[in-house]
Amino acid sequence: MLIFLPPSEGKTPPQDAGAPPMDLGSLLLPGLSAQRLQVMRALIRVSGEDQAQEVLGVGNRVMPDVRANAELLSAPAAPAHEIYTGVLFEALDPASLDQRQLQRAGESVLVFSGLFGVTSLTDRIPAYRLSMGVTLHGSAGGEGPGAAPAKAPPGRLSSFWKASLERPVDALVGDQLVVDCRSSSYAQAYRSAPEQTLVVNSFTEHDGRRRVVTHFAKRARGLLAGMLLRAEESPGAPRSAEDVAELASQHWRVELHRSSGRSPHQLQLID
Repeated sequence: MLIFLPPSEGKTPPQDAGAPPMDLGSLLLPGLSAQRLQVMRALIRVSGEDQAQEVLGVGNRVMPDVRANAELLSAPAAPAHEIYTGVLFEALDPASLDQRQLQRAGESVLVFSGLFGVTSLTDRIPAYRLSMGVTLHGSAGGEGPGAAPAKAPPGRLSSFWKASLERPVDALVGDQLVVDCRSSSYAQAYRSAPEQTLVVNSFTEHDGRRRVVTHFAKRARGLLAGMLLRAEESPGAPRSAEDVAELASQHWRVELHRSSGRSPHQLQLID
């Protein structure tokens, strides 16, 4: 079983400011290094330009994070589960996983991102600011005098990564069940076969009316991901959509809708 997660919007830089930078070749699916470098170079250029805030779609408060993108290639790196510290990851609580569980999480949790396409939960990455919905255009020139020309900017990242991820991630997924806890923008970058995909949705219900509250939806997906990782050591570890729904029923009222045609299985978590 694989668990698909989005990154957190905000990131926490490594505690060790002297930690070595990321090694692109050490990330999950190292064959994507050229594409990752292509996006990084485009982001570095955009982050130093006057229109960076508009292009990246961020507020004034996070502009220091945007300017810090300029140092991506040399910035200190740490495991992704330490860099991503938003609501979903707080609920997953990777710090409470023992070494064995964390190793398993590194093998079974894939984090999709606008910068790297996809990484494992334990890959070492720097803090950065970039969402999947961004379009990176601009100059395709080199990084300095005498530098070789860079490849053309990637354009809309969801489309760029969709073209790049399909084959390698298909091979990684194989015939495994995918528990998809991503938001819609990150799901656009790669979709596994509907019959082996369980999309997790979360709703709050009041007076018979359901609505999605983003904060609570992120928290619910993180909690479920953590429950699945911790259940892996049990004799009846979840292996099917029904197993995942049964585990989730310990915490939520659940509805499981089976895959039909091009639609994946849907698991509704209802508070």
